[in-house]
Amino acid sequence: MIAVTHPQIRTARRRLRPSARLVAATFLVVNVAAVHLLFVLAGPANNTFGSLGRLLGLYLAFALAVQLLLIARLPLLDRGIGMDRLTGWHRWTGFVIFWCAVLHPTFVILGFARYDGVPFLRTALTLFGQLPVLLGLIAAGLIVLIVALSVRIARRRLSYETWHAVHLLMYAVVTLGVIHQVYEGTAFTVTVGAQVYWWGLWAFAVGALVTGRLIVPLARNARHRLRVAAVVPEADDVVSVHVTGRDLHRLDVRAGQFFLWRFPGHNRWWQVNPFSLSAAPNGRSLRLTAKGIGTTSAGLRDLPVGAKVFAEGPYGAFTLDHRRGTGTLLIAGGIGITPIRSLLEDPALGPDAVVIYRVRRAADAVLLGELRNLARANGARLHLLTGRTGGANQPFLPANLQKLVPDVTSRDVFVCGPAPLTTAVLDCLRKLKVPPRQIHAELFRLAA
Repeated sequence: MIAVTHPQIRTARRRLRPSARLVAATFLVVNVAAVHLLFVLAGPANNTFGSLGRLLGLYLAFALAVQLLLIARLPLLDRGIGMDRLTGWHRWTGFVIFWCAVLHPTFVILGFARYDGVPFLRTALTLFGQLPVLLGLIAAGLIVLIVALSVRIARRRLSYETWHAVHLLMYAVVTLGVIHQVYEGTAFTVTVGAQVYWWGLWAFAVGALVTGRLIVPLARNARHRLRVAAVVPEADDVVSVHVTGRDLHRLDVRAGQFFLWRFPGHNRWWQVNPFSLSAAPNGRSLRLTAKGIGTTSAGLRDLPVGAKVFAEGPYGAFTLDHRRGTGTLLIAGGIGITPIRSLLEDPALGPDAVVIYRVRRAADAVLLGELRNLARANGARLHLLTGRTGGANQPFLPANLQKLVPDVTSRDVFVCGPAPLTTAVLDCLRKLKVPPRQIHAELFRLAA
C-alpha cells in the first residue's frame, strides 16, 4: 500500500515555495542593512584601504553565517526552494567568502602600511605575529584550499567522498573566524547592540546547523532503527538496497526525494552519498538504487542483510507537491530514472502522464520492467529512447520533443539524468517556451 498525502497537506506544501523565497530575501536584506549600520557605527578607519578591509571583514562574517544556514538543511528552505537551488546558492556564497577572505586582509594590511608609512610585507609580518590575526590568516588559507579543490578542474579528479571530507574544514574556518572577529573586529565590540547582533546571528546559524545536521538525524534514526532488508542486483553495475525500520509510516517522505546515506561498517562516517528513492515510500520500507561509480556506491552489493543504515533526510523539492497543473512529463537519463520511477508510482500523478527514458542501449535501461508495469497500471505512456545522440537521433531538439509530446508546453516537466542530458532538455524546454514554473530538475549539484 502506498501512503497517500492529505490534500490539505499538499496545498500547504505548494505554498512553501513563495514563503521560503520571501523569508530568504527578507533575511538577506535585513542583515545586509544591519551589517552596514554596524560598519557606520564603528566609525571611519585610518584611510580608505582600512575602511574597505573592515567592511569586507563584516561581509565575510555574515557570508560564513549564511553558509552555515545553507548547509543546515532547514525544512522550510529545502522543501520550499529545493536542494539543487540551495546548493547553487551555497556555491556562489562560497565564492563570496573566497574573495572576502582574500581581499579583507589585503586591504587591512594596505591600510596599516599606508598609515604607518611602512612597506606592505613588513606590515604583514608584524600583524601576523599577533595570535588573533594569525588565526584569521589560517582560516583564510583554509578557505582558499577548499575553493581551490572545488573548482571544476580539481573537482573532477576527486571522489565525492574526498570532496565531502575536505568541506568539513569549513567548521574549522568558522571557529577560527569567530575567534578572530571577537578579538580583532572593531564593529563587533563597538556597542552592546553590535555584540548582541553578532552573537545572536552566530547562535542562530550554529543552532540551526546542529539541529538540522545532528540532533534531528540522530533522533530520527534512533526512532526508526533502519536496517538493510535486501540487496538486489539490477544490472552488472547497478544495485537496489531495500531498507526497513520501525514506524516508517511516521517518516514524512515523498516520492522523488533523496536521503544522504551512510552505512556504518561499510564506509567511514564522513563518507556519505545522496541517493534518491527508487520506489515511492509505502510506510514499511524504503528503496534506493545506485550505480557503482564511487567507493560507496560500488560496494553496496556487498552490504549484508541486517546491516545498520544511517539516513539523513529526506531532502529535495523534486516532488509532485510543486506541480502547477495536472499534466506531467517525466524525463530521465541513465541512473536518473530512480526518482522518476518513484514519481511514476505516486498516486497523485494521475492518468495520461508521459515518461521518456533515454539510454545508450536497451540493456542499460535500469528498472525497465517495473516502469512498463507501472505505466500500464497508471495509464501512462512510456518511451524508451536508445542509440547515440547525433544526426537524426536527437530527441531533445524542440521539434522532436514536441512531435513526441505535442502538448509539452502545458505539462509540468520533471527531468533527472546526466548533466549533458539535463542541459539539453532544459535548453529545449526554454526554446519551446515552457513556463519556468512548470520545469522541475533534479540536478544533484550536491554530488556533482
